[in-house]
Amino acid sequence: MTVWSGNEGHHEIFEAIAARYIEENPELVSSVSFDAMPADTYVDALTTQIAGGDAPDMAWLMESYAAQFVDSRVFADLTPAFSETEGYEMDDLIPGAIELWSRDGSLYGYPFSNSPFGVYVNLDLIAAADQENPRDLIASGDWTYDTMMTAAAAVASTTDAAGFLPHDDPYTNWNGALGQMWMAWGATPWSADGSECQFTDPAVVEFFDWFHTQVYENGTIPMPGEEFDFASGQVGFMMSQLSMSTGLGDGFEWDFVPLPAGPAGQVSVVGQGGVGVLAQSDHPEVAADFLAYFTSPESSRLLAQFFPPPRTSLLTTDTLADAAPDLTAEQLQTTVIDQSVDAVTKAGHPQMSQINDPIRVRLDSLWAPEADAASVLAQVCTDIEPIISGD
Repeated sequence: MTVWSGNEGHHEIFEAIAARYIEENPELVSSVSFDAMPADTYVDALTTQIAGGDAPDMAWLMESYAAQFVDSRVFADLTPAFSETEGYEMDDLIPGAIELWSRDGSLYGYPFSNSPFGVYVNLDLIAAADQENPRDLIASGDWTYDTMMTAAAAVASTTDAAGFLPHDDPYTNWNGALGQMWMAWGATPWSADGSECQFTDPAVVEFFDWFHTQVYENGTIPMPGEEFDFASGQVGFMMSQLSMSTGLGDGFEWDFVPLPAGPAGQVSVVGQGGVGVLAQSDHPEVAADFLAYFTSPESSRLLAQFFPPPRTSLLTTDTLADAAPDLTAEQLQTTVIDQSVDAVTKAGHPQMSQINDPIRVRLDSLWAPEADAASVLAQVCTDIEPIISGD
């Protein structure tokens, strides 16, 4: 199984589950290896292996590339192995969590990490800037992207800190940073089947206009090249997931709250890590059987120490407390559990490998004070339409 994590804690759990499987199934397999590859070149390396006839048996994949591997049937159908495994409890899987990995009633990947996005708040900076606590804004129904950015602007203008940081660098990783935000504008950058570019749709243009304004007019988001660290107390608000909480400590008071509402309302969004069996691998049947074991309710409870599971029965504060011991029961309930049930998954594309770089390169011209979002986004469509249209 290829993975992009070199975290020793992750690998200890992976290997413990594998050792138990080998002990119970010696006639099927004698070893399971978890091969870590660099995250920034992971998909390119994986597709090169597949094209060269050296596909791994299983692969861990981020949600942005799920459609590419599922629609092309690079991943094998897991439904027979999962449904035939005693005690697997497929009905326990959250329907919205597996939607991205399913086609025509069959499951082609298992999102073992199903982590909602939320906003970390430096309460000390908010208080210093004389801004209202987000919990109070949530209670009054006023927790929106605009009210958050108003507070972020106050933080940036009255302290040495940055106002707001997206989940990732928007200037080098457009989808990783912005894909979970534009949904609150009702923005969809391509059609449901991925064949039509929709970067020029009004909602998409409105979102990018808004984001550009925050960077270059309001000063709430750092400009390209500027670096700030939330964990060091240098940022008022940062979008991230529950795993970030483990590195915060007690250097300042902080909170973890749900995503704010945008023009299209509040949209709960999860980022996922899924695992699939490569149809062209040497051991697809055994790999599917192992994956059923690896993602069973019992194994999922172990994985939940790091990864929020897509199983309703395990979405409890007791289970998730191991994954995020620094989060309170209220934070786990309101920002993780409650958001998981009806959340949508970040958008991916069936040809993500081919369009990711062209979009990033074209968006480079947006990151300048006088840039016009509508013009830049029209060029994005010009660049990617020959790729996605099939013409």
